[in-house]
Amino acid sequence: MDIAPYKQQMQKAIEYLEKELKWLQMWRASAWLVENIEVNLSYGWSLKIPQVGHVSIMDAQTIKIETRDKGELKNVEKAIYDSNCGLTPKNEGSYIIIKVPPLTQDRRLEIVKQVKALWEEIKARIRLVRQDAMKDTKKQFDDKLIGEDAHKFNEKEIDALVKSMNDNIDSIVKIKSEDVMKV
Repeated sequence: MDIAPYKQQMQKAIEYLEKELKWLQMWRASAWLVENIEVNLSYGWSLKIPQVGHVSIMDAQTIKIETRDKGELKNVEKAIYDSNCGLTPKNEGSYIIIKVPPLTQDRRLEIVKQVKALWEEIKARIRLVRQDAMKDTKKQFDDKLIGEDAHKFNEKEIDALVKSMNDNIDSIVKIKSEDVMKV
């Protein structure tokens, strides 16, 4: 039995976890905090902020956005306000500055709870993929397509894959939780 499709499904779950955990880094300035915000431009088009101008990180708490067309600064500022992302832009005339506020202890604990909820969700996804893989190997055995030795080998291979993926998930979540709690 080829376990590659199951491994791929589990890998996608881990990629989803990593992507979601990125969004929980709201205490550190990063270009991705604004990269998906759509800006309605003066001439009728709608583009994302990186397509409208240059996004740079000045320090751990500051994002700077310089638009190619200075006339679009107000539209970029409005788009950031309207996005409800929790960031407050400040128009400096030729660029926009965004100060990312530091986290409070309560907010850190809330983020750790979100990390653990994501951890549970991804573990459940891995369990579902494991169940599908086990059903498939059992079906092949019941249909006499594979022998008992191959069936037992497949089960061990699936369990080894699940253990490896769960260890990876545990490591990612542990690192993230520790990172959030650092002051």
